[in-house]
Amino acid sequence: MILKRFYNEKLAQASYLVGCPRCGESIVIDPNRDIAQYLDSAKAEGVKVTAVTETHIHADYLSGSRELAAASGATLYLSDEGDSDWKYEFSNEENVKLVKDGDEIRAGSVRLNVVRTPGHTPEHISFVLVDEATLDEPLGSFTGDFIFVGDVGRPDLLERAAGVSGTMELGAKSMFQSLKQFQSRYEGQLILWPGHGAGSACGKSLSGVPVTTLGYEAKANWAFKATQEQAFVESILMGQPDPPAYFKHMKRMNKSGPAILGAFKTPSHEQDAALLRWLDAGEVIVDIRSVSEVAHGAIPGAYHIPLGKSFPNWAGWLLPFDRPIHLLANSAEQAAEAVYDLAMIGLDDVRGWVGTSAIRFYEESRGHAYVTSQISIQDAAKVGHLPHTMVLDVRAKSEYDHGHIPGSTNIPLGHLEEQIASVPTNQLIIVHCAGGMRSMIAQSILRKHGAKQIRNMPGGFMEYAESGLPIEIASA
Repeated sequence: MILKRFYNEKLAQASYLVGCPRCGESIVIDPNRDIAQYLDSAKAEGVKVTAVTETHIHADYLSGSRELAAASGATLYLSDEGDSDWKYEFSNEENVKLVKDGDEIRAGSVRLNVVRTPGHTPEHISFVLVDEATLDEPLGSFTGDFIFVGDVGRPDLLERAAGVSGTMELGAKSMFQSLKQFQSRYEGQLILWPGHGAGSACGKSLSGVPVTTLGYEAKANWAFKATQEQAFVESILMGQPDPPAYFKHMKRMNKSGPAILGAFKTPSHEQDAALLRWLDAGEVIVDIRSVSEVAHGAIPGAYHIPLGKSFPNWAGWLLPFDRPIHLLANSAEQAAEAVYDLAMIGLDDVRGWVGTSAIRFYEESRGHAYVTSQISIQDAAKVGHLPHTMVLDVRAKSEYDHGHIPGSTNIPLGHLEEQIASVPTNQLIIVHCAGGMRSMIAQSILRKHGAKQIRNMPGGFMEYAESGLPIEIASA
């Protein structure tokens, strides 16, 4: 048997290829849109991809299952669990086979037993792996968003991200029952391969360890220690991070049938003058350079989202899914990386990019680029309480509640643009986050909406908290 793990660091997302070299067949589980990596790996191992499947309708990335099955000629196995609201709308396609608890997916002597594990979503299934060529007993399980290392899948996304009201508590109760049933059904030495690692918004305390066992999680994972259903429900729903806005789009797109990408596009390199055309037309422009570069010269009217580990998350939060996107980048390689990351969450319409010389062209035509004005934490504490001044904290509400600058206003970055009417853009705005990145993104949004007097607190709240200056904690 062969088993390969693929991991996308920016999505904190794992997918797997498991196969039978002797039989020349393999199964891919939870693929993302980079289908070439699975096809190339299968070819290198001397097997064909004959089956593709996924644990559930994903919310945090656009699934590659449909495209991979079409490209490889494989059968696509999709969950037929859950209620009528969470059935795949493309399940009538010729190569699709629906599966339920107790069904099997095969690649030669490799067998996946389908196990119903609702909680994260109603239709969620896990796959228990049996290598019949070695032993006719379970070796491990691909658990998707059911069991993580140190955590379990959050049950609130249908309600908080997809807007399906009344599902959080029901999902939490389903998760509690799924855990108890799974634990009683399988031995502790069962290996668990989860669908996500640290950094994913599909849970609140995921570990970065790539693999675990059922026995270890039974001892170490908080969710297995809960003995009472209601206490479990309260614990799992408490403190979940705010789901990114793009999750609702992923749920919809993955349910209806992800578009066939074909290949990752190569964005066209446009002349510098294109930047002015885009600005004048009110087009979506994303400056993907680093925070330090943008601090020394930013274009008013462009979003700033640095191309790093959190780029897909903030792009999904802030960018529209129904408009073309243009990039300001340092190089063709940087632009191509952004296109790849955006495609992972279904933002496929990237029209072109301009280089940094476009900033000089802008300055020659329109005036100076925006240079970030910094303010120390001491000065921020002195002037933040003065009239006509706003201290804007763009951290998540949970971060703010645990401690914040007295008198500051909390608008989480992901909600800033939708709440921009509550920001006095004609006043002095001192903006900060935890360590300096989110506040720079926030400044680009504030400038897009006319703010002129912006000061950035580069050290963020972490530096402020270490200074000994007064801190407020939100009352319960």
